[in-house]
Amino acid sequence: MSQLSLYIADIPLEAGVLILAVILDLLGRELPGRIHPTVWMGYTVSVAQRVAPRTRVAGLVAGTLIAVFIPAFWAACAWVASWGLAELHWAAYLIGGAALLKTTFAVRMLHRVAAQTESLAVQGDLPGLRHNMRSLVSRDASEMTVGQAIAATVESVSENTTDSLVGVWLAFAFFGLPGAFAYRAINTLDSMIGYRGEYEFLGKAAARLDDLVNLVPARVTALLLGLGSLMLPGQRAGEAFRVMWRDHARTSSPNAGWTMAGMAGALGVELAKEGHYRLGDSTRPLEPRDITRSVQSMYFIAGLGIAITLALLLLKERMFG
Repeated sequence: MSQLSLYIADIPLEAGVLILAVILDLLGRELPGRIHPTVWMGYTVSVAQRVAPRTRVAGLVAGTLIAVFIPAFWAACAWVASWGLAELHWAAYLIGGAALLKTTFAVRMLHRVAAQTESLAVQGDLPGLRHNMRSLVSRDASEMTVGQAIAATVESVSENTTDSLVGVWLAFAFFGLPGAFAYRAINTLDSMIGYRGEYEFLGKAAARLDDLVNLVPARVTALLLGLGSLMLPGQRAGEAFRVMWRDHARTSSPNAGWTMAGMAGALGVELAKEGHYRLGDSTRPLEPRDITRSVQSMYFIAGLGIAITLALLLLKERMFG
């Protein structure tokens, strides 16, 4: 893989891959599901969970094996693809690597789904709003009110800024395309089997692994969210950091609460999931415009996240060549 150490105008090749991947995400379209790597990751998880046992001991063992081998498999696939593209030509790696990396994160899609929710909330289209929420949250949306849908969208944008953006980019900075694919596979595992109920034992390893790999990205994202609230309209930095520190541990996840509580504080609203958590102070009712504010925060964090990733890539290249 020596060709991956090439520079383009004194810029490491992988920095070019990241920049081009972001451009493709913002200007291009998602691949069809039949050839999208993340969809195929979901297929591998579905196959594994269908044949895996659910009992305590056997489920824990099977779940641990699944949590190890599925991310490892997809990391290996990404490594083989990276190696093949690099051996072919540096330009093939630049373009092909960017196309592959683009499939592991989604700035534009997250914005589009959130904007659709805001539009439906403004129109008062409750059936359409509930249907649209299926793209954002795993909870039952059949009885959601407009206010609950707005809150859930703001929460989802805040949490996914870590899972769908910053976490992937940091994994790419440290471990290249294999790292980005492994991170996305871990996140896919957690979203599919990393919760209680039927998957209490089978999904435990996947959930804990997802918690582990997001320990740093979630806190970095929360810090960037707080910095963004210094400059973005309709947000308050002091409250963002105060509520973030006070309420971050109220969620079952050790990571999600950091960004969701920070956003609640920045906006001066309460974000709640009945029977689970309440974050922030209800200084005013939620409004559709809060979705736009959360998306603005997402873009601010994305910009800084890209800058941090590029800096890490430059530092890694200078230290290790």
